[in-house]
Order: sequence, then C-alpha cells, then structure tokens
Amino acid sequence: MNARLRWVAVFVIVEQIALGWSPSADRFTWMMENIPVWIGGIAIALTWRKFPLSNLCLALLAVHSLILAVGGHYTYAKVPLGDWVRDALHLSRNHYDRLGHLAQGFIPAILVREVLMRKLTLRGPVVALLSIACCLAFSAFYELVEWWTAVLKGEGASAFLGTQGDVWDTQWDMFLALIGSSAAMLLLPKLHDRSMAKLPAPAKTARV
Repeated sequence: MNARLRWVAVFVIVEQIALGWSPSADRFTWMMENIPVWIGGIAIALTWRKFPLSNLCLALLAVHSLILAVGGHYTYAKVPLGDWVRDALHLSRNHYDRLGHLAQGFIPAILVREVLMRKLTLRGPVVALLSIACCLAFSAFYELVEWWTAVLKGEGASAFLGTQGDVWDTQWDMFLALIGSSAAMLLLPKLHDRSMAKLPAPAKTARV
C-alpha cells in the first residue's frame, strides 16, 4: 500500500472507531451517515493501483470523512461545535448540517474534476460545469435517499434527516452543494493541477 494512502487509511479508521464506538446518536443514524465513507474507502482501495488519487484530493476526502463521522456521532442537529456557533451568533438552529452539505459539493467536485481530466482528458470550462453538475446530481440523489429513509423508518429517521423544522431544508442542502462545488472550481484548480502533476506517470504496457 502506498505510504500516503496508508496514512489516510489510518486516519479514517481511527476516526471511525473513535466516533463510532459509542455514538450519541442511535446506531442506525450513525450507520446511515457513515456509509458514504465506507463505500468510498473500499472504492479507493480497489482502484488505487490503476488510479491513485492526488495528494490534494486524498486529503480533502479525509477531511470529508471526518465531517461525516462527527455528524454521525452526534447527529447533525446536535454537534457541539454547531451549538456553540448558534449561541455565539444568536442563530435559530444548529448549522453543522449546512457545513456538511457545503462540503458535499466542495470536496467531491475535486474528485470528479480529477476523474474527468485524467480518465477522459477533458479540459477547459466543460470540466468545471460537469463537476458542478455531478455534485448537484449526487446532492439530489442524497435527498431522495433521505426521503426514502423517512418513508421506511417513520419517526426513527428524524435524526438522520436533521431538518430541525426547516421546511426549506432540502432546497438549502442542494443550494449549498452548488455553492461548495462552484467555490472549489473557482479556488482550487491551480493547486489541484499542481497536485496531479506530481503523480507518477502511468506505466506503459509493452507491445507484443
């Protein structure tokens, strides 16, 4: 296993154990919030030899995993940091879930950008547009997952939904994913390009 992947794997495993050992939330909510981390971790491990990720992308995904793990431990509506910000700024609700949905756009946008540029060799504005579109599509799908969960679990899904009485919560979630992905495309392309340039060149297969 590559050294940088090993350190990220250790970070994610430790955070998952620490925040999943005895979560404040019920076990179902913790599981639902962390499933994306488990799926993503398995996918990265299986594809690493053929498609290693850049350091920037890998670091951002590790940060995203921590955001999800904290939200899963407390439930997004009860994360202490969100409570502190709410009280300090006299807000009406805990906004940690807003941070989560902003990250849901900001961080996956870099992953999508990397795949589009390295696998499909796309360049120019089309990369940014497709990256943003993919993040919006995922955000919409995630809202559908929340809806299906609510239908299946009834009141038991309230902690997972985390709407906190906001009738516009779904629209806010998708809007913040749009803002996050757009911000990533404006702020990080040069840094991302430099990070991808440090990746080893793919090995060429010998012709027979």
